[in-house]
Amino acid sequence: MSVKEINEENREKVVSFFREHWGSSEMVISSGVYQCDKLAGFIFEENNQIIGLVTYVIKNYENEIEIISLDSLSEGKGIGSALIQKVESIAKQKRIEIVSLVTTNDNLNALKFYQKRGYRIISIISDAVNNARKIKPSIPLIGNEGIPLKDELILKKIVSEN
Repeated sequence: MSVKEINEENREKVVSFFREHWGSSEMVISSGVYQCDKLAGFIFEENNQIIGLVTYVIKNYENEIEIISLDSLSEGKGIGSALIQKVESIAKQKRIEIVSLVTTNDNLNALKFYQKRGYRIISIISDAVNNARKIKPSIPLIGNEGIPLKDELILKKIVSEN
């Protein structure tokens, strides 16, 4: 198992991963519309197959890195943690103080995962998912555990080494 930076050599694998697991690489969230297969990030591979992937954007004007997508095909094995640590490491190297991300109101597993790793909910954007559906109608109405998918939660972590 290994974590590798997304580059031109593995980019086609990344494209295939998004197609297989999400239908497309387009991510529509309150901070923008992203083509995740074109973003910076890291893959977690096992037997030459991607089993985890994280993408991010650097927002220099906000001194922030925003995680746009995080996927792990196998929970509880440290894949997501390893990928998040790589993004936090990039933030520290570039002297960026904040790592942020968006998740949805139905994603209770993500909320647990991130909070255990020091991320805090800093705001809720009511109806953000409803608004995103205007751009990407394929976003489902019902999410995990039968919860109506409507809102976004913004989480942030201070990662500076001061």
